[in-house]
Amino acid sequence: MPTRPNSHRLRSGRNSEHGRAYLITTVIHKRQPIFSDWRIGRLLVAQFRRAHDSESVSSIAWVVMPDHFHWLMQLHDGNLGSVIGATKASSTQAVNNMTGRCGPLWQTGYHDRAIRDGEDLLPFARYIVANPLRPGFVEKFGDYPLWDASWL
Repeated sequence: MPTRPNSHRLRSGRNSEHGRAYLITTVIHKRQPIFSDWRIGRLLVAQFRRAHDSESVSSIAWVVMPDHFHWLMQLHDGNLGSVIGATKASSTQAVNNMTGRCGPLWQTGYHDRAIRDGEDLLPFARYIVANPLRPGFVEKFGDYPLWDASWL
């Protein structure tokens, strides 16, 4: 699989603001559908909870899809790269331990969108929780096992 020649630029100019909400998306290495098994997906969910419980972030909404995740969160402590890096590293270790696999779990980098002050978070949360509907994984978002939103 060819590498993305400009993927290193995803990090250029990126900074983190405490109190800012971010929509994060990152993808499994080679887009393997690792999280098709919801039990494996729960390992990633545990890492979202860990970041939330450590008060580094407040999780607003998230969904774990078979080969990627979307996470809407507000950053409180540390920097965005450290939080995402720790989440990806600890989930890699947990998944590899559970499945007996080795090697990378995630593609390098991640996509983030900083949410502007005063911008309504609800449309972003709706986009996230509706993600399993678009490919037809479920007919109602409540039937998908790997999502949550603070409003629901």
